[in-house]
Amino acid sequence: MSPNATYTKYPKTMLRMAAGAMFFIVGLCFASWASRIATIQQTLGLSEAALGGVLFALPVGLMLSLPFAGWAVSKIGSRRLLIIAAVTYGIALVGLGSVTSIFGLIVCLICFGFASNTANISVNTQAVAAEQLYERPILASFHGLWSLAGFVGAGIGTFMIDKQIAPQQHFIIILGLMILIVVICSRYLNNDRSISDEPIFVMPDSSLIKLGIIAFCSLMCEGAMFDWSVIYFKKVVSVDGAQMAAGYTGFMLTMASGRFVADKLVHKFGIKRILQISGLLSAIGLMIAVIFPTFYTAIIGFLLVGFGVSSVVPLVYSEAGKSKTMRPSVALAAVSTIGFIGFLIGPPVIGFIAGITGSLRYSFTLIAAMGMSVAILSTKAKLS
Repeated sequence: MSPNATYTKYPKTMLRMAAGAMFFIVGLCFASWASRIATIQQTLGLSEAALGGVLFALPVGLMLSLPFAGWAVSKIGSRRLLIIAAVTYGIALVGLGSVTSIFGLIVCLICFGFASNTANISVNTQAVAAEQLYERPILASFHGLWSLAGFVGAGIGTFMIDKQIAPQQHFIIILGLMILIVVICSRYLNNDRSISDEPIFVMPDSSLIKLGIIAFCSLMCEGAMFDWSVIYFKKVVSVDGAQMAAGYTGFMLTMASGRFVADKLVHKFGIKRILQISGLLSAIGLMIAVIFPTFYTAIIGFLLVGFGVSSVVPLVYSEAGKSKTMRPSVALAAVSTIGFIGFLIGPPVIGFIAGITGSLRYSFTLIAAMGMSVAILSTKAKLS
């Protein structure tokens, strides 16, 4: 049996639905954290610079997870690893809502980053298996569910903030929901334990590295929007209460919408053109929010950024799955790992620049440059 074969006794629609549900809860977990960062920052009395430093614990957790995730997927399979990682992810989220000190926050963020990357690698491996069964591009739809979960998570976070519900109680509810979905979906996931002993993460070739860098730049924009959009509206746009999450909610709405139509747009215009437009939209949207930091103009800017980042990652991952030098799941894991570093390193960089310059507006200008980099790199990359 070929190394790319799948091992599931259920119809392919069940695998797609189960993998999609897992994407949803992974996205919901991260969005829940992102929606309460400002609350936790205020509770612990952290400045922007201090928060940026603390957020570096997330990429530390990611880097620590790399050798473990590669070994675990090859030994126990992505199905078992995803089940373990998803539950651990939710537990780490509850830990973030329970911390009372900066040290405790750092420890929990390391655990959160570790579980996040492990879940990211394993759930994308499941998506690759589903795409192979369907024999047509469907990866963007999975990422659309992740983004939709972010939108739902933002809405729940806004409600929790408005009702003054503590992050700990908020996150316990999310953990319970995650466990329920894991229990329901676990039996329908692709059981790939016996596929191969080949490690899931190997050094990618030059073409995959280029794809990884494009994903890195886009995910740096995405990570910054997740962690700093609420704070940007509070500190720069100068709103409070439920309005603080308006930009984040708008961003998540357009990102989710864009991912559900990405495959059709690529079929019509080609992957290179869509990636170029995506990078430009991200850069333009961020600059609108920087130059015109009023409530409605900032929302317009954030909506454009959502459209801009929506297609990049799923299209890059789909392109990586066509690699002729290594298994699709291996290539995907390599590219997603490079990209995810940008997702986690972006937020702390934002904090440090804000601390040095005294304004988040300068930090968001740097992120706009990352969006422009996506357009430039996509022009130079060799894409199918």
